Amino acid sequence: MVRIGINACTGRMGQELLVAVSRSEHVELKAALLRPGHAWTGEQLHSQFPHIKSSLVFADDLRQVADDIDVLIDFSLPDFSIQTAELCHQLNLPVVIGTTGFNYEQKKRIETLSSESAVLMAPNMSVGVNLSLKILELVAQVIGDESDVEVMEAHHRYKKDSPSGTALRMGEAIAKGMDKVFSEVAAFDRCGKDAVRKPGSIGFSAVRAGNIVGEHTALFAMAGEEIEITHKARSRQTFAEGAIKAACWLVEQPPGSYDMMDVLGLKGA
Repeated sequence: MVRIGINACTGRMGQELLVAVSRSEHVELKAALLRPGHAWTGEQLHSQFPHIKSSLVFADDLRQVADDIDVLIDFSLPDFSIQTAELCHQLNLPVVIGTTGFNYEQKKRIETLSSESAVLMAPNMSVGVNLSLKILELVAQVIGDESDVEVMEAHHRYKKDSPSGTALRMGEAIAKGMDKVFSEVAAFDRCGKDAVRKPGSIGFSAVRAGNIVGEHTALFAMAGEEIEITHKARSRQTFAEGAIKAACWLVEQPPGSYDMMDVLGLKGA
């Protein structure tokens, strides 16, 4: 039985993870973590989440519960996520990071930490999304240079980062298939009078509306035909279940940098 801790457990994904872990027969919820100084610290989970049958109390200091868990799952915000990753490194605790919106320096810092710690980072923990990434790379390898490529995504009104981490990963997979440097072909802004498409670019567009869980489409438009590859998430439980799968896999791994392709055995496939 893998003992799991959940960071930022009051967030959208944090709450989904609490439910998923409490229902699983293969993992055990041993820590529910809040930001330092949170008003709920010390209260029992069911006092705030009656649907979760657990006598566990909320904690706001990972160091106090580190001995009780085998792995931490973190879906938070970039700054808090980096602080958490640093602490996991100090405590020699594997961490699964589903946070998105990191800047270049933050990503490099996580990469440095993974030289001595087991770190799995993925912008999307869905099995379906990660299968789609593999398909996109193959499609781009075959027809990418002959296509106008667009990545379109839609999320709920409260999502802060844009484009989404998943959309960026899709773009990276497409650029890899085309043997191009992603940063050199990504087109994020087409405002103004001179918005004509640049040949070889990968365009991005984002919608923020309502309570959309997550929709991503990659379009390959050729002269006489089009291919669209779409993934739609209908529930956040999809991401929670993928994160649990990743956590169970990660506890068996040596220090290193991993993603969902490793978990699914798709890397190099």
